[in-house]
Amino acid sequence: MDYFEPLFWLALVKIIWINVLLSGDNAVVIAMACRSLPDNMRRWGMILGAGVAVGMRIVFTAIIAVLLGLPWLRIVGSLALMYIAVDLVVPEGEDGEGGVQAHDSLWRAVGTIAVADLVMSLDNVVAIAAVADGNWVLITIGLLISIPMIVAGAALIMSLLSRFPALVWAGAALLGWVAGEMFVSDIKIAEYLGEAFVHSFEYPAAALGAALVLLIGWFMARRVAAGSARHDVTH
Repeated sequence: MDYFEPLFWLALVKIIWINVLLSGDNAVVIAMACRSLPDNMRRWGMILGAGVAVGMRIVFTAIIAVLLGLPWLRIVGSLALMYIAVDLVVPEGEDGEGGVQAHDSLWRAVGTIAVADLVMSLDNVVAIAAVADGNWVLITIGLLISIPMIVAGAALIMSLLSRFPALVWAGAALLGWVAGEMFVSDIKIAEYLGEAFVHSFEYPAAALGAALVLLIGWFMARRVAAGSARHDVTH
């Protein structure tokens, strides 16, 4: 993928939007873990926490970018990405963020951030590795973009997503689009159906992935809303 090709810049825009969409939870974890630190340590806690988050993303992305070249793993990765996309639009439970505790020790706060981010970074790196398709310039830019978002901007982004739910659904559809492209690009799919068919079916598969995410997400969101309504009635 050449730097002057439209596909390079399109992939970069996708990575930026994925970071916008998925970095918010990381910023919330950092803020919640550091909120009880003394004022003179709070900034260091946020900087170290963000450094840990980005460091793990570099390691995870390197591993996942290599593994995605193996047979079947793009299919597995695409299914995982679709799960992440659907989970993004399904309403959270009342105690959805209750597991992140505040600490008055700098290193305990950083440790809490590291453990929480160990899980939450997977969605970012799977999406970035899938979009970048092995291009380390794109991967590096995507990870660098995530740093200021985690440290400063993600909380604001989360508030915008809360105010404008359509942005969340648009982002979920983007992840579904990437998952569809990723599924059909697996080595085994190309072996069975042929490179020409895979190339011609890339955009329909991507559109199908986006449509499936929106449909499943809409169905799951309705189920959660109906369950909450029944719970309110019985209590």
